[in-house]
Amino acid sequence: MGWFGKGSKENKEVLNKGLEKTKENVFTKLSRAVVGKSKVDDEVLDNLEEALVSSDVGVATTLRIIERIEARAARDKYLNTSELNRILREEVAALLESSKTGPVIDFTSPLPGSPYVIMVVGVNGSGKTTTIAKLAYQYKMAGKKVLLGAADTFRAAAIDQLQIWADRAGVQIVRQNMGSDPASVAFDSVKSGVAGNFDVVIIDTAGRLHNKINLMSELSKIKRVMEKVLPEAPHEVLLVLDGSTGQNAFEQAKQFTAATSVTALAITKLDGTAKGGVVIGISDQFGIPVKYIGLGEKLTDLQEFNPREFVNSLFSQETGI
Repeated sequence: MGWFGKGSKENKEVLNKGLEKTKENVFTKLSRAVVGKSKVDDEVLDNLEEALVSSDVGVATTLRIIERIEARAARDKYLNTSELNRILREEVAALLESSKTGPVIDFTSPLPGSPYVIMVVGVNGSGKTTTIAKLAYQYKMAGKKVLLGAADTFRAAAIDQLQIWADRAGVQIVRQNMGSDPASVAFDSVKSGVAGNFDVVIIDTAGRLHNKINLMSELSKIKRVMEKVLPEAPHEVLLVLDGSTGQNAFEQAKQFTAATSVTALAITKLDGTAKGGVVIGISDQFGIPVKYIGLGEKLTDLQEFNPREFVNSLFSQETGI
């Protein structure tokens, strides 16, 4: 069962603590939006709009949320500001859940492929390598046999770093020398995954964004060579974004979704930032489900994302609204 599946008090405390800075940031602004007001009127909505935009939710998503609340206010005739917290939770959770596409494959789910191939993309410094290690570890703890592929061959440090994390997670790795063809590493990884009866193969890729055409060509080539071994590979393309970069994460998402068919998002470093509102905007604007959130450095700190749990934590009554 996924991290959120049991809904334990301890797990929720970890989430609450991880979102602490974001909650403080968001609710300081939301408190100002309704101060001295009993009814949700145009002024409250204007203040709410400003609060959400400045909390890295993004303009387009904020406008969608405001429109939903306006519709609720028109339907209910009189909407009290004391109800705003509940309504925000409902509308934001609905936005997040609307980006889901098909059944979610979690660590204990029966896998639709053997091996189940995950291609991981994202810029250097986004937490991509550590996210791969955390994925590998949690799949392993769920009883899966996991293999990593070090296809980011442009930096020797990337290969060595993935090796270190593979050792920590206790999983095997396929690697070649720096400068090797990334597609060749991906090919060998999937081939080894099939031959060795691995359950999961996770492929690292280069995190360069300086030339979108080169990035697109490279990722497309990697996908093509994997398909020669396993026609349905990759089963999942996971984009890792650094949540602490706020609006810059939107630009990264735009670049990578243009370069390849991203199917899921992992948003990292939420425990050290006040910009966690970016999770809401990115999921909404790109129509791609957030599958994981990173709340720390430990191998167990990559958590399966549950929109309701996230929203309940973010908009908890502890903040005072």
